Amino acid sequence: MSRHMDQTAATEAFAALAQETRLAVFRLLVETGAEGLPAGDIARRLGVPHNTMSTHLAVLARAGLVASRREGRSIIYAADYAGIRALIAFMLQDCCRGRPEVCAPLLDAALAPAARCCPTTSPAPTEH
Repeated sequence: MSRHMDQTAATEAFAALAQETRLAVFRLLVETGAEGLPAGDIARRLGVPHNTMSTHLAVLARAGLVASRREGRSIIYAADYAGIRALIAFMLQDCCRGRPEVCAPLLDAALAPAARCCPTTSPAPTEH
């Protein structure tokens, strides 16, 4: 799924990541991959109370950086790769005033690892 990001959405995404616990959650979920983790496991791994973790996950979900799905009684959270790609694209959309040769090293560094590890689709989000 392709997603467009505007300045307001990008600001919300960066604000979501500008908090230590949420950044740690985001990095954990990116590392974990598309299979994701149950909310309780995320809370335990990061040593955060469950109710506090729920709030952090909701902020990241509203920012389009994580998605959730229900599996039985658990809610599984995973990085929303479409949202992450949209944020990266927003940051680079006007890169070097249309001179791609200037931006090529930056794009190579940012996107080459992502091509190896990140799925092109995100888990189907559920209502929050």
